[in-house]
Amino acid sequence: MDEPARRPLPWQGEWPVIGAVAAGGGLGAAARYGAGLLWPTARDAFPWTTLLVNVVGCALMGVLMVLITEVWTAHRLLRPFLGTGVLGGFTTFSTYAVDIQRLTGAGRLPLALAYLAGTLLAALAAVALAGAATRALLTPGRRAV
Repeated sequence: MDEPARRPLPWQGEWPVIGAVAAGGGLGAAARYGAGLLWPTARDAFPWTTLLVNVVGCALMGVLMVLITEVWTAHRLLRPFLGTGVLGGFTTFSTYAVDIQRLTGAGRLPLALAYLAGTLLAALAAVALAGAATRALLTPGRRAV
């Protein structure tokens, strides 16, 4: 009697991708941690460092996505390494959530709400504008948006 064919697990063969994400994530998280050390935020102050990290990370994601989908033929590990890894580790929406909770707990609800909405709007604008600017710079004569 023949043995039934064994189906591979969904993640088998993905070890190079997992390694690229892990290596990139370590670099991105270290950079984010370094930003927090360089520009610490007081407990009840507006978290400018986290906002800046998230906006810069989103802008870089906009640039990266245009480069690897419209300009270059990228190696298959570049997107997981830079996008999911480095930029995923660099941006810090978990800290963003903790910052909102911290501000709310300190009785700074209007500031917490401004930070909640402002970060989302700034991050979305950063990725869209950076992508459009990259596209416009690298493909002259083509409309950016």
